[in-house]
Parts: sequence; structure tokens; C-alpha cells
Amino acid sequence: MKKFALISVFDKTGILEFARKINGLGYHLLATGKTGELLKAKGLDVTEIKDYTGYEEILDGRVKTLHPKIFGGILNNRNDDAETINKYGLDNIEIVCVNLYPFEAVVSVAGVSEDEVIENIDVGGVSLIRASAKNYKHVNIITHHSQYNRFVSALEKGENDEIYRKKLAVEAFKLTSSYDLLISKVFSSRGGKIDEVFTDYKELTETLRYGENPHQQAFLFGDFYSYFEKIHGKELSYNNITDLIAGAELVSEFTDPAATIIKHTNPAGVACGFTIHEAYLKALESDPVSAFGGIVCFNRQVDVETAKTLNEIFLELIVAPGYNPDALEILKTKKQRRLIISRKSMSDVKFNVRSVPGGYLMQTRDMSKADIKLSQNVTIFKPVNSEVIDLEFAWQVAKHVKSNSIVFAKNRQTVGIGAGQVSRIDSVKIAGFKAEKFGFDLKGAVAASDAFFPFEDNIKELQKLGISAIAQPGGSVRDSEVIKAADEAGISMIFTGIRHFKH
Repeated sequence: MKKFALISVFDKTGILEFARKINGLGYHLLATGKTGELLKAKGLDVTEIKDYTGYEEILDGRVKTLHPKIFGGILNNRNDDAETINKYGLDNIEIVCVNLYPFEAVVSVAGVSEDEVIENIDVGGVSLIRASAKNYKHVNIITHHSQYNRFVSALEKGENDEIYRKKLAVEAFKLTSSYDLLISKVFSSRGGKIDEVFTDYKELTETLRYGENPHQQAFLFGDFYSYFEKIHGKELSYNNITDLIAGAELVSEFTDPAATIIKHTNPAGVACGFTIHEAYLKALESDPVSAFGGIVCFNRQVDVETAKTLNEIFLELIVAPGYNPDALEILKTKKQRRLIISRKSMSDVKFNVRSVPGGYLMQTRDMSKADIKLSQNVTIFKPVNSEVIDLEFAWQVAKHVKSNSIVFAKNRQTVGIGAGQVSRIDSVKIAGFKAEKFGFDLKGAVAASDAFFPFEDNIKELQKLGISAIAQPGGSVRDSEVIKAADEAGISMIFTGIRHFKH
């Protein structure tokens, strides 16, 4: 009985050599229109699907393989369906090589029309893949050119057994699953709504060394490396990834040169400067003790001067949009340190997703940027221009500090950060402790709070420290008491109307 291989590929990478090899191993080739034309032109003996089924391709090629002779040849159970095979003269199709219309590439083009989107939804290809994968006990399904060489080798060595075919089927079902999911997400997004049923599909990218702790396993899924590229050093850890995302998000808030040093997803120091070197020095000065073993993120290319300074202390990882070639060589002298390029903005990431028992929590990302100049001044005193600049800086930093968060700033430099405390007054005191520890004069410094002050004791503590202006959301039942305390302390206070809890 003849053995058949069906080939129908949009991406024709490597297909000629693949077809030649399986043909040489005794398989008769069936192919759809353009694939068949290519193989014939190169001298291969190919039967086109239309000649095999006796039915022309119709609807501009949208219907070409959807025929009982094709699907009967794929789906029959060989011995169990012998009567049907004989009755309808079916041949056994043992290899199916199919890839799909490039739907993802098409929808990523700006301004693509709805008609073009619809036209690039593959129907016949997905049907062939599912049918072949379903009948993996008898059929080999190949869906990507990266599988060609391994498959041919398996054929030659007689290793394409049922276990191997099942692995191919798993890969095939992963492809159709992700393909259908992408289509549903595109249509949902074009409707401007979030799906009532949340689904997402990302393939395993990398098995990490371990999770937050050595006894935990960790895995990376999806296209993280389209945003960040490691160019030097050891592999990234779970904690590295969470920290570098936190830092990259923070420095992206600023248009001027900015640097931050991250520890456990919180900033130890943040600063803006006229140069990236100045920004880094100011960020380091904010908390030089916590900086040890930290992650540094920049929103500008790293130059030679900055690279030399970075090498003066132990740093786990550096993230920047780029590196001066000489600076890169300097940084590479630290063999274990990871160097990362931030390849593109994360602005297209619209949602934060967390797992919960039995499901997921999902929210839109906190993309707000309050304009301090336009926010409500609620006190007798108003912030002067230099304070407004520092309030805007402190407010954007506070957004990236774990709640309860308090940020002190002066000259666009953090001079005290209180993070992750269960009471706001504790965060105020910790920020004050940090400022005192590293020798900052808080007279004329400003404070930002991610949420409202529930009691006036916070204001009194800020007064003792020398804080002259405050930015907070407002909204407490005791706002009037807090405003009165600020007036009595001679502190100006802005209500932004926006809260920045970060859990």
C-alpha cells in the first residue's frame, strides 16, 4: 500500500529539502497549490491535492484540503476502519506537514483592515493539524521547519514510534491553541472590551534555576525576552526578573536622565540628573548601604564614566537601553554580573495578572501621572516652584514603592524612603531614619505618600523632620484635621486625587 505525505505550508523555509528527503524514504507527495508548484519546479514528483481529490480549489484557495478523501486518509484507524477504507478507496496519509497563515504578523501591522485580519485566519491548516494530532497513533504531524531535521532522522532510524508521534501531537495542539487564543484576543481588543472569560497562552521560555528561594521551582513563560535582552553574565533568576521589571518601569516615568537602584522590587535610591552619571551618583548617595548587591536601571545609554563608577561596588545586574562599546567592555570585566538591554517600552503591556487559588486577579496597569501644578492645593501655604518639581518627582517614585510608601525628595533625588509598612507613620519614621543615617538635611525637602494620611500624627512627624511640602491623594474622613495640622506646621500640601497602592 502506498504511503502518502501531505505538505501544505505558508512558510516554505526548508520545505524543499524536507520534501526531497521524505520522498526518498518512499513517501508519495501530496501538496496544495503554491507548495506543489514550488516542489514540482524543483523536479520532485508531486500530486496536487486537486488532482488527488478530483475537486478544484475554490473560493480563492480558501477551500482546498477540506475533502473526505484527505481527512479520511488522515483520520482512519487503519485496521478498525478497513471496510470504510476499501469502500471509499482511501489511502493512508502518514505524514502531514502544515504551517499556518501568519495571523500574528498581519495583525501587528499598523492600520490593517478588518477584512485583511479575517482573510488571514487559517481554517484548512488548523483542521489538518487537529485531525493529524488526534490520530497520532498512526499519523506524524509536523508544524514548523525547526522539526524537519529531527523528524527525518527519526524516520531514517525507525524512531518515529507512537511516543514520538504523541510528542509531535502535543506541539501541534499547543500551536492550534495559541493560534485560536490570539484570534480571540485580537477580536476582543478590537471591540474595546476585556473578555468575560480570561484566557492566555504562553509557551515555556525557560526553566529558571529556582524561585524566590532555592527550594522553589520557577519557570518563565512568554515573550519576556522581546522586552529585555541579556548580553552578558549568568542566567537570570526569578528575583532578578521581578527586580529589573520594577526598576525599568520606574525609570521610564522620567524624560530626563534617571537612575534607580532596586532591592526586593523596592527602590533604595532614585534620582534624575543632567547626565546619566550624575543621576546614578545621586541614586547611590540616597542609600549606599542598600545599594550593595542591588539592580541598577537607567533610561539612557551607559557611558564610560558611569561604567567605571558602577564597577566600584558589587551589583547583581544593570539594565539600560544601550551601552557605549567601551563602557560595555569595562562592565564585562565583572564576569558574574548580568547586563541587560531594555529593548522596547512596556507601554503596550496593559494588564497586571496574578494567580489566586482557582483563578486569576487581573487589573489595568497603573499608568497615571498626576500633574502637581494642576492638583488641588489645600493649605494656606503653596509650594514654590522648586518644591513643585520635587513633588512631581517624589510622587512618581512613590507610585513604585510598596505600600505603605513614603518618599522624601530634594533636588530630584530621593533622600529617604519608607516602604511596605503596615502603618503610614512607621513609613514616615523609616524614611526619616534613612535620611538621618546618610546625612541628608531635610529642611526644604518634600514628601509624597501613596495614600492619604489617616491621622495628623504623620504631619507632626514630617514637621519635626523639616519637610516643607507634601503630595498625597486626600480622601480621608480626617482630611480637615490633617490640613489644619499642615497649616499650623507651615507646610504646603497638595491633594492629587489619585491613590498609588502597590501590593
